[in-house]
Amino acid sequence: MNYEQLLDEALKRIVKKESKERFNPPQPDIEYQANKTIIKNFGDIASYIKRDIKHFSRYLVKSLAAVGEIKGKSLVISSRVRKELIEDKINSYIKSYVICKFCKEPDTKLVKEGRIFFIVCEACGAKYGIEK
Repeated sequence: MNYEQLLDEALKRIVKKESKERFNPPQPDIEYQANKTIIKNFGDIASYIKRDIKHFSRYLVKSLAAVGEIKGKSLVISSRVRKELIEDKINSYIKSYVICKFCKEPDTKLVKEGRIFFIVCEACGAKYGIEK
């Protein structure tokens, strides 16, 4: 095989990853009941960004300085929180725990080794530690 044939073969084998242009997580579907805020599609958001719902909810509740619990696919927060603030915190989580800081792609997974969490990028192969 010549160089161009090898290059064509290599290009055929490259796995197409989700590009950041297509990375568009669902907007939170928020409902207010008395003094509670319910993110009804929280499980769908966690599934889309490929993160554990417990890790994601702990981050969100802690950053909102509130008490919350997961009920089914919903997150119930025990205080009234503005939608804009929730969206901002979700975007902050995505920036810190989903988007690779080297190649800026969302094709990452969160791996725990011992007590340390690592982000492993499936697009560029980077691996780096993060605060939990």
